[in-house]
Amino acid sequence: MRSIRSKHSLRVARIVVVLALLVGPLGCATSPTGRTQFLLNSETQMAEMGRAAFADLESKKPLSTDPREVGYVRCVANAITSVLRPDELRPLGVTRWEVEVFEDPTANAFALPGGKIGVHTGLLDVARSPAQLAAVLGHEVGHVLARHSNERVSQTTVVQSGMAIAQVLVGADTPAKQQLFGALGLGLQYGVLMPFSRTQESEADEIGIELMARAGFDPRESVLLWQNMSRASAGQAPPEFLSTHPSHATRIRRLQELVPKMMPIYERAIATGHRPNCG
Repeated sequence: MRSIRSKHSLRVARIVVVLALLVGPLGCATSPTGRTQFLLNSETQMAEMGRAAFADLESKKPLSTDPREVGYVRCVANAITSVLRPDELRPLGVTRWEVEVFEDPTANAFALPGGKIGVHTGLLDVARSPAQLAAVLGHEVGHVLARHSNERVSQTTVVQSGMAIAQVLVGADTPAKQQLFGALGLGLQYGVLMPFSRTQESEADEIGIELMARAGFDPRESVLLWQNMSRASAGQAPPEFLSTHPSHATRIRRLQELVPKMMPIYERAIATGHRPNCG
């Protein structure tokens, strides 16, 4: 029995290495920060998926009926998207952005391929200024610019395909095999997919703080935003190892490091007339 399990373990270990190589180094695109990416889908496909997902959300979640609230959010979102360059938008096929505010108490926002932006009303209790809201929306638009949805779909496709192949290679279904594949699934989730997601989150922070600075929002407020987020979620966040997001402390530290680089961009934006009036 030990010999059989040992052989299974060796085969699965080899498979883990192959899958890690598939998910990691393979690349056919480059992100805005210069990171190599593995993308399987066209941006046209991703835009269709994004629009369909957004339409589904609109049909299921109530929209805010407060015109001042909606106008405020759209003002900040439009300030962010208005500074996007044609070379940034052209690969995405986005010609216009739709912005909706959903009645939801959670402090959340999202941007989807196809130019769709959603903001939960609960976010406005945490993002307490236009610049802090801009930090969130810049981050979410950063996900779209960096094609993170495409990247995640591509990674998941590779992992699922690899797992299916691995099951065939390992052979007959046994309790030992089930146990080993359970371990393999956890290894892929925590060892490959989750860390990659934290990389994407950090990349979206970097893109987002630059976008808010280009739009004329003080990048120093991004740090204040995440300090607010940290207080609002005190005691609720899982350990960073088990999270798809960097810890608040990690995120705040990285943003603090980026602020000095962003200040000249912000000051140049103000000097050239980018002064969003979204009070």
